[in-house]
Amino acid sequence: MEDIKTNNEENPKKKIGLLPWLFLSLSLVGNGILVYLLNNEKQTVVQKEEIIKTVYLERDNIKNDLLQLKTDYENLQTNDKKLQAEIDEKKLQIEELIKQAEKHKGDAYVIAKLRKETETLRQIMQGYVHTIDSLGTLNQKLVVEKKEVIKKLDDEKSKLDQVNKEKEELKKTINTASILSCYNVIAQGIDVKRGGKKQSITNKAKRTDLIRVSYTLGENKLTKTGPKDVFVRIMTPDGKELAKGYDENYRFRFNESSGYYAGKTVIDYASKEIGVTTTCEGSTGFIPGKYIIEITCDGVVIGQGSVVLN
Repeated sequence: MEDIKTNNEENPKKKIGLLPWLFLSLSLVGNGILVYLLNNEKQTVVQKEEIIKTVYLERDNIKNDLLQLKTDYENLQTNDKKLQAEIDEKKLQIEELIKQAEKHKGDAYVIAKLRKETETLRQIMQGYVHTIDSLGTLNQKLVVEKKEVIKKLDDEKSKLDQVNKEKEELKKTINTASILSCYNVIAQGIDVKRGGKKQSITNKAKRTDLIRVSYTLGENKLTKTGPKDVFVRIMTPDGKELAKGYDENYRFRFNESSGYYAGKTVIDYASKEIGVTTTCEGSTGFIPGKYIIEITCDGVVIGQGSVVLN
């Protein structure tokens, strides 16, 4: 019995001796866990700070890239209105992205999205550069081709001018060659009696009622055949034009000028020699002196003559 009592007395002492060690162990474990958690929290904070620094750095890089990209877009110039409108639209888009970079400087998602859009805009710009270079090359080619075309047109114009000049000269030659020849011009004063039934030649001015002009039109194969008006113009001794009337009915053109005719005859020309007689009248009596006669056909004076009345 004494042995059992001795054992019971020793057990509580052993138990009391273990408690401090148990508390110490638990304290060490707790401290270790706390240190571990503190270290983890510290690492997490450090990591977050590093991430924020990285995001801020990326934001700054993207902002600089966008500013450079904006400058690059501003340097793009083209005469193509549609292409220039697209470029201007992209410049506005870049300005908006710069604003977003300022606004969301700590947002990794937005910054990543901005990076992607920046790269897309850079690729688009490279496409614009290629297009503008192509247009520039095309424009240079067109300028060269335009100069060549203008030179060819100038050469053709010179040739055409030369042809037209030769054509005009030929036309003048033909016109000159086609002018009817007029010869054997004879003018006589005529005294009309018995109401016109009897006519006699006179050289007395006071007896002259009209002047009869006879002439021959020569053969000309180049002259257009058919009806032709032959005008006789007479200048009186006092420098006036002899005419029955001085209105448009007696006015005609010749040698790029105009005047009044004393007589007119319509002939049917058939490229053969033909004799013509034209009766010329005045509105008043005839005065003594020399009368100058011009015969005109197709607007050209083709024959001349005169008659003197005493």
